[in-house]
Amino acid sequence: MTIRYACNSSEHGMARRSFLGTMAAAGTGAITGGLGAFARSAVSEQLIREQKRIVIWDMHGGLSQLESWDPKPGTDTGGPFRSIPTSVPGIGICELLPRTAQQMHHLCLVRGVNTSEDDHGKGRYKVLTGRPQTPAANNPEIGAVAAKALMPEDYALPGHILITPGGGGGRSNDAAYLGPKYASVQLGNGKPPENTVLPDTITVESDAARQDFRRHLNERFLSRRRTAVTDAYGYSYEQALQLMQHRDVFDVSKEPAKDHERYGKHDLGRHALLARRMLEMGTPVVKLSHSNYDTHHENFNFHIEQLGELDRAFSCFVEDLADRGMLESTLIIMFSEFGRTPRINTRYGRDHWSHAWSVLMAGCRMPRGATYGKTNDNGTEVIEGQVDHANLFHTYLQAVGVDSTASFDIEGREVPLADPSSHPIEEILA
Repeated sequence: MTIRYACNSSEHGMARRSFLGTMAAAGTGAITGGLGAFARSAVSEQLIREQKRIVIWDMHGGLSQLESWDPKPGTDTGGPFRSIPTSVPGIGICELLPRTAQQMHHLCLVRGVNTSEDDHGKGRYKVLTGRPQTPAANNPEIGAVAAKALMPEDYALPGHILITPGGGGGRSNDAAYLGPKYASVQLGNGKPPENTVLPDTITVESDAARQDFRRHLNERFLSRRRTAVTDAYGYSYEQALQLMQHRDVFDVSKEPAKDHERYGKHDLGRHALLARRMLEMGTPVVKLSHSNYDTHHENFNFHIEQLGELDRAFSCFVEDLADRGMLESTLIIMFSEFGRTPRINTRYGRDHWSHAWSVLMAGCRMPRGATYGKTNDNGTEVIEGQVDHANLFHTYLQAVGVDSTASFDIEGREVPLADPSSHPIEEILA
């Protein structure tokens, strides 16, 4: 099915080619030797299970809350789809998500989100950083903040992974002043990062000698001119070596064939399976995307197709994390930059709507099988439990045990983790 989008924003022009782009930068850190062992002893496996993690499902473009988490059947805004019962009595979601409905006892729906920003770029900035966009500051996204707060110092592999079609191993620019060490590394298509195999002309012994010589020169240079930039170069080389040694960690083809069948043999199915694999390996922050929900045209036909993929992959993902005992330590977040208008336009589409939409969470301190917030009968406004981007950002951090009122020390300057004028949603933090 071909969808033509009425929204011609630069963000979506970029999104259709490459979700976030790449930035060939490396991480900061005073590391010039190895990054530590990647052993999987019984003790390390227990630590991995208990370590807090965040996985973000980004429904890029604006998932319709009316065709997902907050249906309004039988109203002037409801559209053609029914609300179906879930595994939690009294909670219904759209009939396009029947498998996810059976996982509702693990989920928490926040149905009263109002971010008051209908522009794609500014809306994404609010949702991802918890703050409004201004010319005066560039703030890190939730994934980078969580990576800095949660990533163990001796973690050998990238602690912030972005899984997106076409991702080839480059770093994004989503960490802002936290530095590229905490920026996401892009992976895609269920394959290891590119260029992580030695050329045939270089032996393992020869490469080891080269790396020893590089470290020796690096140490001499750092003893006189150490800066955050020079540390970043050293860190990048060491992490690249770790990627080469453990590249199979990123190879989703190692997962059983039955799991590939369950999740679906499409990009989102492979990416969800890779996300599960990365979380099982102890990666603190994983983000994956599903695009493009900007349905100004043919909203209903599009959601039939798109949510078929989402329902299958997401329901398997939640079920597997629950069965593996990982929900206690893993926070699942699903959001967009906003929702879709209750009003249906003349092209059978829905436009941008940030004033009454939904965010899904599960795991860690989130209540199981719950809803918070309420919209009116036709979904045009929040009438109970209204929250915004800043409340959600605080809540994400608090849910994984991070004090969202604390500050990072950035070169001697205290910078709050989250908007200090806001607060978490205490009512849903168990």
